[in-house]
Formats: sequence, structure tokens, C-alpha cells
Amino acid sequence: MSTVSTTVNVSGMTCGHCVSSVSEELETLAGVEKVGVDLNSGGISTVTITSTDPLSTSEIGEAVAEAGYLVVANEA
Repeated sequence: MSTVSTTVNVSGMTCGHCVSSVSEELETLAGVEKVGVDLNSGGISTVTITSTDPLSTSEIGEAVAEAGYLVVANEA
């Protein structure tokens, strides 16, 4: 079975608890197998979501917002 990797940038995470909150919310989305977070304390953290199906940016954004954080656009 193939998996899809989706990477988003999240602002506002500062510690391991933040990472846990965001990961837990994202893991509730259908098909999500793994969430990896590259924490940049106080800056923009990179979140990589591995799932069995593609995820929409809106459902990812809603899950991150539920945890109290914000998905931000990739810096060009």
C-alpha cells in the first residue's frame, strides 16, 4: 500500500507539549499513519504527515487550529 507524505508549516509551537497537541489532532484524521514534527521553537515548525490517502489543506488546517496553532504558507 502506498502512502502520501504531506508537509505543512505551523507557527506558534514552542515545546514538546505543543508537538504532542498538534500530533494528536492530526492523528485523528482518516488515514493518517504517522506525524513527524521538526520543532523550531518560537518560529515556523515543519510538520510532515504520512497518510494512506491525500489530505486536504483545509482538514489539516482545522486539525492544527483545534490544537491552538496556525498553518502558514510555505515561504517562497
